[in-house]
Amino acid sequence: MRKIIIAGNWKMHKTQAESKEFLQGFLPELENTPDEREVVLCVPFTDLAVVSQNLHGSRVRLGAQNVHWEDSGAYTGEISGSMLKEIGTSYVIVGHSERRQYFCETDETVNLRLKAAQNHNLIPILCVGETKAQRDAKKTENVIINQLKQDLVDIDLTKLVVAYEPIWAIGTGDTCEAKEANRVIGLIRAQLDHPDVSIQYGGSVKPGNVDEIMAQPEIDGALVGGASLEPASFARIVNYQ
Repeated sequence: MRKIIIAGNWKMHKTQAESKEFLQGFLPELENTPDEREVVLCVPFTDLAVVSQNLHGSRVRLGAQNVHWEDSGAYTGEISGSMLKEIGTSYVIVGHSERRQYFCETDETVNLRLKAAQNHNLIPILCVGETKAQRDAKKTENVIINQLKQDLVDIDLTKLVVAYEPIWAIGTGDTCEAKEANRVIGLIRAQLDHPDVSIQYGGSVKPGNVDEIMAQPEIDGALVGGASLEPASFARIVNYQ
């Protein structure tokens, strides 16, 4: 049974004080959210502890934005799976396009990070997607299939979430049309050997378009960027109709 997962990716936003203020406005909005919807907040490393403490007893799961493939070592600026698990983290984003674009992430390192997450009983949210140039060149399918082939070597599909994030739609206001997102996510599903992998759409998901996106039969949730930073906005997305 595929699970509906709505995850907010705060990226490099919010201090600890701002995180607490967000939760005060957000958590009361979930009283009538259907039980079958998993709600996740993927917050900066400095916010993990305070958010974990303030989520205690709530239905929201804690997520991180990256994980290193080693348990410890001389990796300045990185964080290990055991560190994330100790603080109450359940999910971790791996391979986000911003990590690939700005921080030299490769499919090889994405695969290593996925393995590390699963070794520590963290559920990775694997991000895949194409650039505008690749889409214009009609290479969307090939790009995504190649990403999946390399990223998912020896990965347990029963402990995985995939997010289709067309890079040209992230933070641009240009949302992939819902039917096209549904088509690509169907393509992704066809590459997976397990039928119950939840596949999200991410890329300028907003309160105004979430209902149409979530009405698509192949789409199992959303990975939300900017619209997850404001309590009422993210609550509307979580409580899509």
